[in-house]
Amino acid sequence: MPDRRNVFGVFSNNLYVRVVMAILRGDIMELHVKNEENGVLVSVTGRMDAVSSPEFEKEISRLIDEDNVNFVIDLAGLDYISSSGLRSILVTAKKLKGKNGRIMLASLQAVVREVFEISGFSTIIPIYESVEEAMAAL
Repeated sequence: MPDRRNVFGVFSNNLYVRVVMAILRGDIMELHVKNEENGVLVSVTGRMDAVSSPEFEKEISRLIDEDNVNFVIDLAGLDYISSSGLRSILVTAKKLKGKNGRIMLASLQAVVREVFEISGFSTIIPIYESVEEAMAAL
């Protein structure tokens, strides 16, 4: 394994160090939750990666545990998504399917949309051009 030291001279395999480095670089993900008439709107901004995707899963799981089963995920502010982020969305979709719920994605930036298309996720999870379209489809 190559030596992966960061600017502090510490091995970057340590999760704590990776989180601190992400914060210092400004690579944080923010979630904003709003209850709408048809379901829950979750707006995601920043980056969804191995460091931040567990936070997404935890928050969505909390909302599902509160008997929310219809979600629109607004990704207009999402700049980057990794395979960990894709996995978190897929895990959420599977949980919701088991509860007869639905997840819709809306307002994807071109680079994020491309990741969904290349991975094949766009054939599994409905993607809409706008939050309004996705909410209407719930």
